[in-house]
Amino acid sequence: MPAMTLDAAAIERLYRSHGHAVLRRARLLLGNEADAQEALQEVFAALLRAPQDLRSAGSALGWLYQATTHFCLNQLRNRRTGARLLQQSVAPAFGAASGPSPEALAELRNLLARMPADAAAAAVYHHLDGMTHAEVAEMLGCSRRQVGYLLERAQRSLEHLEQSA
Repeated sequence: MPAMTLDAAAIERLYRSHGHAVLRRARLLLGNEADAQEALQEVFAALLRAPQDLRSAGSALGWLYQATTHFCLNQLRNRRTGARLLQQSVAPAFGAASGPSPEALAELRNLLARMPADAAAAAVYHHLDGMTHAEVAEMLGCSRRQVGYLLERAQRSLEHLEQSA
């Protein structure tokens, strides 16, 4: 994307063409419209502050997707609650044809807020989005082997949280 000039007008065009994808992603991860709207604004404000970040990315949508996920995971981590987390409620939600239930998503948000950031991102991409290890590795800029380690780390975090509950 080096040829793209990222002035305010170009960023506005990105907002108009991809803002809906950012908002949809944020709604899923954060669980409410107000927080999702804030995430949308923050992701594009970050782009206005540092347009060079997008120039080095493989694709605009990929960068926006990563930035949104990162922002949302940080928000979840910042709003930790004392809700009890159970793997039996969260894991089956990933495979449900109709999507996770609201209760499972609430538990998932609490879980993600307590996990290391890199492990949480890998878990979201792999389990929630259904990405392969190779696709997750591309999104995170690491090897497929590292993705496996991150998913194991996420599992260990979950087990630790269950023991603490």
